[in-house]
Amino acid sequence: MAELIMLLMMGIPNSVGYIVTSCLLNENHDFLRVVINAVRNDIIGRNETFQCLALTMVGNIGGKEFAESLAPDVQRLLISSSCRPLVRKKAALCLLRLYRKNPDVVNIDGWSDCMSQLLDERDLGVLTSVMSLFVALVSNNNEAYRNCLPKCVKILERLARNQDIPQEYTYYGIPSPWLQVKTTKALQYFPTVEDPNTRRALFEVLQRILMGTDVVKNVNKNNASHAVLFEALALVMHLDAEKEMMSQCVALLGKFIAVREPNIRYLGLENMTRMLLITDVQDIIKRHQTQILTSLKDPDISIRRRALDLLYGMCDVTNAKDIVEELLQYLSTADFAMREELALKAAILAEKFAPDLSWYVDVILQLIDKAGDFVSDDIWYRVVQFVTNNEDLQPYAAAKAREYLDKPALHETMVKVSAYILGEYSHLLARRPGCRPKEIFAIINEKLPTVSKPTVAILLSTYAKIMMHTQPPYPELQEQIWAIFRKYESYIDVEIQQRAVEYFVLSRKGAALVDVLAEMPKFPERQSALLKKAEDAEVDTADQSAIKLRSQQQTSNALVVTDQQHVNGSILGNQLGLVKMPSQKMVGVALLCSRSCKWSFCDESIKNCGYMQEASTHNQGLTKENGAVSKVDPEPTPSADLLGDLLGPLAMEGPPAAPVSGEKNMISALEATPDAAGALALATVGDQSNSVQPIVNIAERFHALCLQDSGVLYEDPYIQIGIKAEWRAHHGHLVLFLGNKNTSPLLSVRALILPPSHLKMELSLVPETIPPRAQVQCLLEVVNLRASRDVAVLDFLYKFGTAVVSVKLQLPAVLNKFLRPISVSAEEFFPQWNSLSGPPLKLQEVVRGVKPMSLLEMANLFASLHLGVIPGLDTNPNNLVSCTGFYSEGTRAMLCLIRVETDPSDRTQLRITIASGDPTLTFELKEFIKEHLVNIPMSTHAPCSCSCPCCSSITATITYYACRIY
Repeated sequence: MAELIMLLMMGIPNSVGYIVTSCLLNENHDFLRVVINAVRNDIIGRNETFQCLALTMVGNIGGKEFAESLAPDVQRLLISSSCRPLVRKKAALCLLRLYRKNPDVVNIDGWSDCMSQLLDERDLGVLTSVMSLFVALVSNNNEAYRNCLPKCVKILERLARNQDIPQEYTYYGIPSPWLQVKTTKALQYFPTVEDPNTRRALFEVLQRILMGTDVVKNVNKNNASHAVLFEALALVMHLDAEKEMMSQCVALLGKFIAVREPNIRYLGLENMTRMLLITDVQDIIKRHQTQILTSLKDPDISIRRRALDLLYGMCDVTNAKDIVEELLQYLSTADFAMREELALKAAILAEKFAPDLSWYVDVILQLIDKAGDFVSDDIWYRVVQFVTNNEDLQPYAAAKAREYLDKPALHETMVKVSAYILGEYSHLLARRPGCRPKEIFAIINEKLPTVSKPTVAILLSTYAKIMMHTQPPYPELQEQIWAIFRKYESYIDVEIQQRAVEYFVLSRKGAALVDVLAEMPKFPERQSALLKKAEDAEVDTADQSAIKLRSQQQTSNALVVTDQQHVNGSILGNQLGLVKMPSQKMVGVALLCSRSCKWSFCDESIKNCGYMQEASTHNQGLTKENGAVSKVDPEPTPSADLLGDLLGPLAMEGPPAAPVSGEKNMISALEATPDAAGALALATVGDQSNSVQPIVNIAERFHALCLQDSGVLYEDPYIQIGIKAEWRAHHGHLVLFLGNKNTSPLLSVRALILPPSHLKMELSLVPETIPPRAQVQCLLEVVNLRASRDVAVLDFLYKFGTAVVSVKLQLPAVLNKFLRPISVSAEEFFPQWNSLSGPPLKLQEVVRGVKPMSLLEMANLFASLHLGVIPGLDTNPNNLVSCTGFYSEGTRAMLCLIRVETDPSDRTQLRITIASGDPTLTFELKEFIKEHLVNIPMSTHAPCSCSCPCCSSITATITYYACRIY
């Protein structure tokens, strides 16, 4: 290989050398630096053969050095009138590859006019290659190429009318379908077509495409014509054409979903789903509802999924009942691969568009009855929330739960929801036949021997509730329940044992039981987590976008959770989950002073307590979209949010704030320049001229949040900033909690995200004023583009009275957040390890100055960094082997292998070896792990500092169950 490459170095053109170089070398190979001049000589030469070979090699390899050195010569070839079309085609595609590697190679100011001239090209081969380059250029900056828009329309006119089209560029009678597709795609990057003549000409072309496309027997012609058609449909939707053309599009798709060919039906359903983005045509799509429901029973599961997505997107208050009933009927015969998604979407539609609450309860109970194994806990949690918050619904829900318990075969999820509802509300049915406390207890107790441990815990709580509602107690019923409690007092499961002991003691206190086990209060209003779950289940991004936007347009006219005011504000729809049931293994204690008192908690895991979240009816709630603000009781009240007691006893009086004109809020990360981001990538609070100093260690808080997903990022006497994050593959969803701790507002609030170049970040709107004792919640979306240790910075500013506070805080969107541990066997590990030989894919370094730790402590550190430790893989017991997957937008999942060799006699040094398929990832991960080994973050688990009596009272745990849903 070296000899062949030497031919290029010596300036001797050789086709074999170009082929070998193209096939065997990557853009980072050292040999390429010494052949750049030889390649350039061939590009600027007169031999067309060697010009084409050189352009092909440069286009195949790409690389930043090639782009910087050769792009001007490639551009000159492309616009040269003396070059043959063959060379110009290759020059266009070569420049496209170089532009993708380094966008700076194309000067926008000077290239716009050149591109406009290139679009006048008559040779369709050159024009097709140029259009590929144009699509890439206009996707990054459409304003710079707006003068090219009429030229694109003229190209479509020429193709649509089949004018001056050579025979070799006609495919089954369709003039150059590839060029039509690319040109139509390029037009979609322009927001509007302002010139009326150009717009009229464009719509005439689109009309011709719509009218001239039909389903024929020839598969190849169908594929070509449909490729053009579906891009034309996308352009019609993008330009928001008149309703008549939209109707024509829907009618055409209606024909597609009725044909026998499965591929065409699939495309018809998929594109009809995209049409849901257009508000004016939703009623027209409903005319095809019968055919769409028929597609739900198609033998092809892909078509069934598309039909389900379309039904889900087109549902509204007018057709929700018919669609949900069809989904319930189909649920019994649907294959297992679809049942979970089917149940989830049916539950969402029932919740959003229910004509009345009783119908919603019927639907959810039918779902549980027909597909209990595929109904997630979130669904029955949600129906419990609605029943609790609507008193008129409680007797009906209890009666329906009693009916289902009569069935001989009952799913365990149905046992859970029925037991909960009857435990709370069976006393409302006491006068109905078969609903006396003894009968309710007997029918529930029949299920006890057949259920799992978590359900046993729920049933014990139900028995305690039944006993509480039966006052004075029936001696026979009381003895039966006591016998069950005594039976489980020595049960092996601690949760069940504790409940049995505490309920038995409580039940012997007589009337006091009524106070402790009173009905659950209403839940605060919350948006369903089921919507987010449905979005996460979507695979096709186009469908996901359409359904998401459609769901934002639709509103329910039936289900209102509660009319009480917010306590913690409303979070954005993508982030908020519904109030979840507590885990059966959750540990938490609470102190109950009296029925009307507030609850004081020392464990965040039970922050959703109903009593804590009960809002005072006299509070004046404040809510703002995309930055929810909630006003709380001015009395010191323990908070149920992430920040714990933020708005409670820590709140302090402050001087009244002087009226200051608010500064314009800056919310988008895109407004920050890359240079600014890089300069601040490692910024901390540092030496600020603030008169207000933080009351927490900023560095420690940042390190703690690097290893966990929620906690306090910053706090000073006036504000507390917390973070709660969720990471999925290369995506991150963070919520920033901005809490005002004072009785005066914070003014001129500004939050600016300064992202490093490897992260795309966007922050939702932050209000300029945070009211007294209020909390603002702002969503921050993060997308990881590649591996890097650079850190994003939150530039935060606010005014309190005369004090102006400005801080720069590192955000914990760090490398390990995009790692997921992987467990592999020796047969899988060693072939991968051996295939990655030597730098830059495999790097090794001896690290000194390591803080001494045992191998177990190191394994725990690796686990906190999302590095999956694989025990027993290395024969040396002093070594540690780890495997993880790194996720980014470009590579998706990338396998990373890690080996750490320790010296038992000297724990302050070790040798680390990292291997992956990406040189940058290998280096960054090595440095990242080395930083944590040399500078191990402090423990993030601090002891509870709460002074409430519950922390020292074991018996106080009995009140925990009184305020929790089972």
